[in-house]
Amino acid sequence: MDATATTPFSTLIRVASHEKHAEVNTSTFMSDLLGRRFGVEAYARYTEQLWFVYRALEDSAPTVQDDPVAGPFIRPELMRIGALERDLTHLRGAGWRDGLEPLPATAAYAARITECARTWPGGYVAHHYTRYLGDLSGGQVVRDIAEKTWGFERKGDGVRFYVFDEIANPAAFKRAYRELLDAVPADDLEKQRIIEECNRAFEFNGAVFNELEGEFPLSA
Repeated sequence: MDATATTPFSTLIRVASHEKHAEVNTSTFMSDLLGRRFGVEAYARYTEQLWFVYRALEDSAPTVQDDPVAGPFIRPELMRIGALERDLTHLRGAGWRDGLEPLPATAAYAARITECARTWPGGYVAHHYTRYLGDLSGGQVVRDIAEKTWGFERKGDGVRFYVFDEIANPAAFKRAYRELLDAVPADDLEKQRIIEECNRAFEFNGAVFNELEGEFPLSA
């Protein structure tokens, strides 16, 4: 029997996207950010880019909320826009929206999310998975380092994006999320397409990091 026929879909996604995920996590920009080699400006700039990505995800949620594939993933306790806007107000002041534009890579990333929501719910799931499960997991490392490096209050303004107040048990929530993935009503071909879109999502993230790196070159 083909192993993919018996392997849970959540496992297939995790294994198939591991290499791309690792590439993004070890990108120069993220390595320097987590290595405390940047000032808070780089962190703020990264947070601005996240706002565009999550606005695309969450503005698209009503489009897919009744879809049998993507709908089950629309969970209000995951929504991040409110937290991001509070962080940006703390980082940039009340006028943080003034003149704010996405980097070209961020704009392309957000446009792809919106396109998937409109034309392909399975693709939207791929982007939802790569973002929100990452926030619940590795995002906590970013929060901890940001608090220690730039003096943010623990789980306070500046790092609220990484704080999921409405999820009492993140481990249990992630298990339930993976069960939703395993139950996705899709055939093997569609599941493979979703996996490929997960890898594409990581590539979009990597492109954003590359452009941020260009804005914050470290002295030799």
